[in-house]
Amino acid sequence: MDHQTEFETIIRKDRDVRQVKAWKGSFIGYLEKVKEDPFTVKLAHARVYEIVTKPGSHDIQEMDDPRIKKLYKDESVKVYNFFADEFFGIEKTIAQIVRYFHAASLKGEESRQVLYLMGPVGSGKSSLVEKLHRGLEESEAFYAIDGCPMYEDPLHLIPRHLRKEFEKMLGIHIEGELCPVCRYRLKEEFNGRYEEFPVRTMEFSKRARVGIGVVPPVDPNNQDTSVLIGSEDISKLDMYSEGDPRVLELNGALNVGNRGIVEFIEVFKNETEYLHCMITATQEKVIPAPGRHGLVYVDTVIVAHSNEAEWQKFKADHTNEAILDRIVVVRVPYNLRLSEEVKIYQKIIRNSDFHAHVAPHTLEIASMFAILSRLEPTNKCDLMTKLKLYNGEEVVEKGRTKKVDLQELRDATKREGMSGISTRFIMKALDNALSDNTEGNCINPINVREAFINMVKEAELPDDTRKQYLEFLQDTLHKEYLELLEKEITRAFVYSYQEQAEALFQNNLDHAEAYVNKNKVKDRNTKEELAPDEGFMKSIEEQIAIIGSAADGFRQEVIAYLWAANRRGERIDYRSYEPLKEAIEKKLMSSVRDLSRIVTKARTRDEEQSEKYNAMVKNLLEQGYCPSCVDVVLKYAANNLWKD
Repeated sequence: MDHQTEFETIIRKDRDVRQVKAWKGSFIGYLEKVKEDPFTVKLAHARVYEIVTKPGSHDIQEMDDPRIKKLYKDESVKVYNFFADEFFGIEKTIAQIVRYFHAASLKGEESRQVLYLMGPVGSGKSSLVEKLHRGLEESEAFYAIDGCPMYEDPLHLIPRHLRKEFEKMLGIHIEGELCPVCRYRLKEEFNGRYEEFPVRTMEFSKRARVGIGVVPPVDPNNQDTSVLIGSEDISKLDMYSEGDPRVLELNGALNVGNRGIVEFIEVFKNETEYLHCMITATQEKVIPAPGRHGLVYVDTVIVAHSNEAEWQKFKADHTNEAILDRIVVVRVPYNLRLSEEVKIYQKIIRNSDFHAHVAPHTLEIASMFAILSRLEPTNKCDLMTKLKLYNGEEVVEKGRTKKVDLQELRDATKREGMSGISTRFIMKALDNALSDNTEGNCINPINVREAFINMVKEAELPDDTRKQYLEFLQDTLHKEYLELLEKEITRAFVYSYQEQAEALFQNNLDHAEAYVNKNKVKDRNTKEELAPDEGFMKSIEEQIAIIGSAADGFRQEVIAYLWAANRRGERIDYRSYEPLKEAIEKKLMSSVRDLSRIVTKARTRDEEQSEKYNAMVKNLLEQGYCPSCVDVVLKYAANNLWKD
């Protein structure tokens, strides 16, 4: 099959599917369809709730990630598949949004309130609304009165005195009134014979303004409600009287967003009077028609968003109480989980034309900077420790896992996640780092950190904020990256690193268990029974400052922890108990530190050193480095690690 035929096949197949799904007929034909499937009839909130929940959901506790279990303990939070591939680290925010749609779909009070997303720039407010737009566009077509400027529900054609009877026959509830245009057509074109009125399927479209309306901030000096409710066509006033519905242009955002969603961008930049139309649309489900045409029924989800400063300013004005009472506020903070922040940049890069090589740990270091800037200081730990705890990691200090109550840490904060570095700032830095290394076509933690430093120095920031950000970059993240880099190079030097770490772990476990139980150790190879090797255990324990009498307690803790994990059916390996994992990694690092230092820093190498160096480079390339970034990071290691 040639390409032309292949293209034609795709086009024809798509057209055939759409034609099968499309329907056009009389109102009587539509009633038959409703009789067959009463769920054909949906109000806007119920429609969006179905779109969001249809792909399924799962409890966050069901995820096979031990870090999640540490972060949420016994807390139940639903993760919705509709959002899961695009939004990271804001599961609770999304759960609140879905809860709003659930309550509104049941026609409760929230169906008559505005959903308002409040958060810092770049936290994902617009993206969340955009996702809802796309959900509507990809959903099933809906039935509408053919030719209606507001794509209204055909059931509005049923006169009020017959509605109860039709509701009983169809098993549905009928809500709403005909718009002035359709009311005029029913009388003049069809002589009141509504059963003959044409009905057709429509597809939601943001570009075509079908079921999706968008309201940008309007110039306060030129506020015109026609943006919301349409206007009268002045050119037709010569032909028709001012009260004739034929002069109406019902093309405002609230008109075209009927049956779907209307988005208000930076909502509080508008004058208060302008917002009353929005509130009336959601609270009373009506909007004024332009001119002298009364009120028009609307069924739409109104989603508004703005940053926190605009919200606080609006809330501080007591004259806005009536509007505030009709708003459901959902905070959309920045993500504070390192693993999820990395996923955000991976997604952005995946969806962009960014084709450069990204060295290992680059996005991790960038994400650390973003999250450090968003955290509030605490006297319980430093910010890097807090970052790791928020990521569900165990932090080891002096041979002990740091015990900090996560809930207490969160409760002690006021605005954590509501300020700091945005994702856009991070992406600009990645672009800048790449533009400085077009030859290598590669970004790495070193040139990205330099890009951050330059951007922070040039940015308009308060002096104390700039000083703190530079401290993060030049001190905190510098040290953190050196630790990561040392582990990376160690892994590259140590042949079969995982096997050696596992062997050390199993050996230490045998000796610690025998020591705690006052038994002998049975050699795995010779089957000899030997006394526990204190020297071997100390060589590992001293890596994390466990010395003297502290060793007894540490060995008992290791055995108790691993025994309990084994009883729970968890797989046991050298990473199972964080303090012991850290000790083993440091033991392996210390065993090759001198070799790493000599081989990496040497300007000239003998044959054996060259062989080891080449083997290390080969391992690094296999771990995801490219030739360009291997060269950069090894030079950086030579200058900053293992100082003489």
